[in-house]
Amino acid sequence: MAGHSKFKNIMYRKGAQDAKRAKVFTKIIREITVAARGGMPDPAMNPALRIAIQTAKAANMGKDTISRAIKRGAGGADGDDWQEIRYEGFGPGGIAVIVEALSDNRNRTVSELRTIFNKNDGTLGDAGCVTFLFERVGAITYPPGAASPDEVFDAAIEAGADDCESGEDGHEIICPAEALGMVRDSLENSIGLCRSAGLEWKPQSTIEVEEVDAAKLLALLEALEDCDDVRNVSANFDISDELMEKLSA
Repeated sequence: MAGHSKFKNIMYRKGAQDAKRAKVFTKIIREITVAARGGMPDPAMNPALRIAIQTAKAANMGKDTISRAIKRGAGGADGDDWQEIRYEGFGPGGIAVIVEALSDNRNRTVSELRTIFNKNDGTLGDAGCVTFLFERVGAITYPPGAASPDEVFDAAIEAGADDCESGEDGHEIICPAEALGMVRDSLENSIGLCRSAGLEWKPQSTIEVEEVDAAKLLALLEALEDCDDVRNVSANFDISDELMEKLSA
């Protein structure tokens, strides 16, 4: 979930994410399969596959499971036709939401997403209704033990990144979308392998969410992320630390 800060709200979601291990594995396996199908099955020659494998290892996925997913993608004969699809809408409090999905059935996915929005006081809108409120950026994350915040910041700026934020959950580096590969490779040389790397929708500005809408908004975002077809969810919200602590109590 990308809002004003990925790490600011991470603790609220951590327990729920930990309880969804099977769903997390399903999504990672799909990412590995698609990455292997779209390029070389060798992670050294396929950056997308390399990142997907790193994500799998960070989630403690077994080597056999990873290997089977790569072979499935490299074979390309299982009948799945995965497509990247973007959906847009509004959540409680008028918060803009962008949902990036990976689906083999558009009708199923849009039906599930519309149901999730409707059940959580949101509205699934038309294509382009909120993207103008965001900018496309590259996002690279590292675990907290990769290096100190100062070291990561210096390496990020040297690599050509625009921003770097560190927190209890780790480090997030933001760079221009077109420079993602260059910045990722530079950071891998100076710090080591990243935890994740990809394109995200960063809000140009955020909206302060009032208490009456905060819980409903977080419920919507979590329900979206729980959907098997969803890869990423971005929203232009801001929830204060005090309110976040109250909601997670």
